[in-house]
Amino acid sequence: MNDFLAFLIDPWQLPFMRRAFTVAAIAGLVCGVVGVYVVLRGMAFIGDAVAHSAFPGVALAYAFEGNLLLGGAAAGVTTAVLIALVSQNRRLKEDTVIGVFFAFAFGLGIVLVSTRDSWTTDLSSFLFGQVLAVDASDVRRVAAIGAVLVVLVLALGKELVAVSLDRETARAAGLPVLGLDLTLYIVVTVTIVMSLEAVGNILVLALLITPAATARLLTERLWAMTLLASSFGCLGSLTGLYVSYAFDLAAGGSVVVVLTGFFALAWVLAPRHGLAARLRRSVNGGQGRAVGSTAAGSTSSAGSP
Repeated sequence: MNDFLAFLIDPWQLPFMRRAFTVAAIAGLVCGVVGVYVVLRGMAFIGDAVAHSAFPGVALAYAFEGNLLLGGAAAGVTTAVLIALVSQNRRLKEDTVIGVFFAFAFGLGIVLVSTRDSWTTDLSSFLFGQVLAVDASDVRRVAAIGAVLVVLVLALGKELVAVSLDRETARAAGLPVLGLDLTLYIVVTVTIVMSLEAVGNILVLALLITPAATARLLTERLWAMTLLASSFGCLGSLTGLYVSYAFDLAAGGSVVVVLTGFFALAWVLAPRHGLAARLRRSVNGGQGRAVGSTAAGSTSSAGSP
């Protein structure tokens, strides 16, 4: 017991670990809240597209020795706005438009990177995360941005759900569909860029989608799904950092593996939608049909002369 308590407490003695825990917890919580609306809308692909569309902005900032996160944010927001505008043409499905801009942005990033002779630690940290290297200003920035994002999403929660479930009905009800689309896309973009330091460009989609998908298996209610997704995101991020600390593993990858473990447990054990529950209903249904058939057969036999 003492060894376990020491394991829990020891990392907090290190200043860089305290900062890492704080940033990871905030990123996990915010991604959980925002991810609920991404999952409900079925737009997981937008998370991947925005994460990769930030790449050319980062490459450009790197080439001109600018701030990588600001460059990524500018490129991501620009791409998100373009996707929202072009996808208003209902002749093209949203995922098609996302695919076009996703491929273009990532291709542009590769072209820009190819103009440089070598990669540096700064650029690779954007891809794989650097949560153990954050400083106090990073913690304050993530906390401030995260608070704004959560308040904004919760304030517009009903409208975002209405647009996600039925765009035409929402438009007929007078809701500003384009404005809500732009808001959600920009919120997703800022959330992703904010979380890059925690898990990196390659794995950030998991932090956005997996906690919300896990919560979706466990509840039908929006408020409960939001609470569970934010809890899973926060707890998974902290647990992943503990795993990383204990076994000297990559922090971002450890966080994603833990979150996926939560999802796997929910997929199997969820009370209504889990694999075990479905198998149980299948077995009980089969037994019920067998009993019904037996009873019908007995009645038929009893009624025969």
